[in-house]
Amino acid sequence: MSTVSVIILTNNEEKHIGRCIASLQEFTDQIFIVDSFSTDNTVEVARSMGAVVVQNPWVNYATQFNYGIRHTPFNSDWLMRMDADEYVTPELAAEIRSRLAGLPQSVSGVYVKRRVMFMNRWIRHGAYYPIWLLRLWRNGQGICEETWMDEHIKLSQGEPTRFGHDIVDHNLNNLTWWTQKHNLYAIREVIDILNIRYNFDESERVEPKFFGTQEQRKRYLKIRYASLPLFTRPILYFLYRFVVRLGFLDGRQGLVWHFLQGLWYRFLVDAKLYEVYHRAGRDKQAIIDFFRTEYGKDLQARRPGQHGPVGVQQ
Repeated sequence: MSTVSVIILTNNEEKHIGRCIASLQEFTDQIFIVDSFSTDNTVEVARSMGAVVVQNPWVNYATQFNYGIRHTPFNSDWLMRMDADEYVTPELAAEIRSRLAGLPQSVSGVYVKRRVMFMNRWIRHGAYYPIWLLRLWRNGQGICEETWMDEHIKLSQGEPTRFGHDIVDHNLNNLTWWTQKHNLYAIREVIDILNIRYNFDESERVEPKFFGTQEQRKRYLKIRYASLPLFTRPILYFLYRFVVRLGFLDGRQGLVWHFLQGLWYRFLVDAKLYEVYHRAGRDKQAIIDFFRTEYGKDLQARRPGQHGPVGVQQ
């Protein structure tokens, strides 16, 4: 049987981490958590359930996750990426147990479906299910691409396959928390859009390709989206999701989801991008200086924060 170690990033996830770990224990006891100094009981809950926990200062998701890949204490055959507010369905856990060991050596990654739950409703429409994500890969054959937003696992060799069952994304926090988090996401999204034009760093990324994998197609469409006019593109995107892709069939919860995630959030991104151009102009160095001054973010930094783990707890 192939061994799997799971990497999870946490910060104040006591509502979710126990549920996540419990679902993973159906197929592994090798759970590695990189915590960015939670102030709630996240670390205590995770440690009580047998997870290995280290704490490391947060820079961005990609930097933190690649830190987890480099410092995992387990010498497993496969690595797996999970978010703390996700859990594995029993069907997927059984599939991992039964199929992983039998995959040919030419297969180096596994795609699974993500099922989004919002206000306790499964968002089935609006092009939101199924979303295929590469979440398992052979140890040493994958890294997290160094972007500020929409980070994907990039395989260094081999080919991927698909499993038939789901990871469930079901965040239990309230709507105020959700909107505050997406306000912060919007800053990262702006940086990612600007990076398409200005190439602030030289990190490895997924190749954009329309007829490629899910993440290749998403990266291609994101580049095309970035070329559309400000403030027009979020309206077009919302109409596509809610009308063309039948998002209205997701009920009232779906209306809230598709409006906030598909229109409000993306309009906010455009507003923040407009602010950058309004205050800093379109000069590359002026934009770099703006983010350093206003947000304390170095757009040219690549793989920062690569110091050793602190506060190791088992």
